[in-house]
Amino acid sequence: MSPSSPQNKISRWAIIVFIALALYLIVRPLEYFEDRRHVKPRTVAARGDLASDEQNTIDIFKNTAPSVVYITSIALRRNLFSLNAVEIPQGTGSGFVWDKQGRIVTNYHVISDANRIHITMADQTTWKAALIGVAPDKDLAVLQIGKPLHTLKPIPIGESKNLQVGQKVFAIGNPFGLDHTMTSGIISALGREIKAITGRDIKGAIQTDAAINPGNSGGPLLDSAGRLIGVNTAIYSPSGAYAGIGFAVPVEEVNRVVPQIIRYGRLIKPGIGASLADSRMVSRLGIEGVLIVSVDSGGPADKAGLRSTTQYRGEIILGDIITRVNGKDVRSFNDIRDELERFQVGQEVIVTIDREGRELNVPLTLTAIE
Repeated sequence: MSPSSPQNKISRWAIIVFIALALYLIVRPLEYFEDRRHVKPRTVAARGDLASDEQNTIDIFKNTAPSVVYITSIALRRNLFSLNAVEIPQGTGSGFVWDKQGRIVTNYHVISDANRIHITMADQTTWKAALIGVAPDKDLAVLQIGKPLHTLKPIPIGESKNLQVGQKVFAIGNPFGLDHTMTSGIISALGREIKAITGRDIKGAIQTDAAINPGNSGGPLLDSAGRLIGVNTAIYSPSGAYAGIGFAVPVEEVNRVVPQIIRYGRLIKPGIGASLADSRMVSRLGIEGVLIVSVDSGGPADKAGLRSTTQYRGEIILGDIITRVNGKDVRSFNDIRDELERFQVGQEVIVTIDREGRELNVPLTLTAIE
């Protein structure tokens, strides 16, 4: 057989592979053949103390979580065949303990269509809630539960008027039904306007990048001291899920509206006792300001001598035109309403009017309107 025959080549290669394998087994670490029966878990490395920022976040959650509640709204629907009323879960949201008397604050849109409301506390007890009152234009509602008062822990009230963009904030709520979830972020912007369920603008809203998802609505937005600075109310997202932009009603507005809801069952709106022209009429007449259409007999506008719009022999005689309220220019009914809401019933404001080309400053005492 020739030295270069295929059989000889295969034999040589087999010898080379065998020798290489033998050398590999000889020189490889002996540890490979160690007894593995005595392998134990590795020693845990010491961590050290938590960072002060981490500890602060933990403390905020521990102190605030017992104040946050899970709200389930239930609607009654009639069965088409039996005509019996059936309870159907309508939606879920969040809320928080307002005071020691068992009052819970949440968003109006969380409970707007509910026939029955259940509230689950941090201790997992569930309570039926009664509706005290609502302020749809502010997307706020107040509920009442019968939980023993000594077990309730209200959230400390903060302030939003001195907040700064970049300040750290925390949101606690029940996104997607996952109770007591905490997210953190910063204040992204201030003074935003968002739409309430009624279509009315809510001014001064806080914008944050803290994750706010469906189910977070009505929960608290907290500052780094664990104080309430807003009520989470909306997200901006094409899909309806978190997209980095969330909004909260500022706490100054909450602290102004909630006591009125508790006292009267609704938001008491201050007014001047006059009917005002809408924006379309003002635009059509080319007026700079807000036209008084009529005044309520015996109301503040009537007592101050403000003139309404009248008709004489087929000719429309324009009434007084309001141009400023307390020195602030107004160009629409919404401008006047927003400015008046900064005051309470019984307080005095100065209304500047244009009467046949003459400017007059008229003091008015605000009255309650529906």
